Amino acid sequence: MLDAIRNEGASFNWIEEQRFEWTAITKHTVSQLLEGKTAILLTDERYKWFEHYISSSINSLTKERPLVSVVALDRLHYESVQMSSGQSMQMLLDLLELSFADRYFFWYIGKGSDPRSEIAKSSTNSTLWIMNEEYPNSIHLSSYDPKIDIELLQLYRLFELSLNAALFGEVEVDE
Repeated sequence: MLDAIRNEGASFNWIEEQRFEWTAITKHTVSQLLEGKTAILLTDERYKWFEHYISSSINSLTKERPLVSVVALDRLHYESVQMSSGQSMQMLLDLLELSFADRYFFWYIGKGSDPRSEIAKSSTNSTLWIMNEEYPNSIHLSSYDPKIDIELLQLYRLFELSLNAALFGEVEVDE
């Protein structure tokens, strides 16, 4: 991971400080995808653009690699009235259980204070790129950083490099 970060150039130096957290989170996420689990992608409102970017990019035919199962929660057409309500959250989890039979995990990107983050926080298998909050087993970002959009794109670039390396046997995710 360190080599990948350094090979991307000086603009990626900021992630080097969090490389241990980043490596653990990426390994966990890639492992689940390789096991055939579906990533249920969700973001707060501010980062909907990034959800759309990932959804349209991850399985682009130009990738020339096997497809991976990533689905944006909004594409499931589940109307989240108040995600903070226990009943609404349970209905969503029931829907996902029926649809994916416990073969899914959440991938949340956004502020930790957003009600949608509670969906991902409810599961220990979630991948969290969380902002303005320290949360265990997550990558910590700041929404106040003027370069946050660029940093998200850089993280996604590193994620894709890791995913490709695992899919093509260049690295072992179990190491």
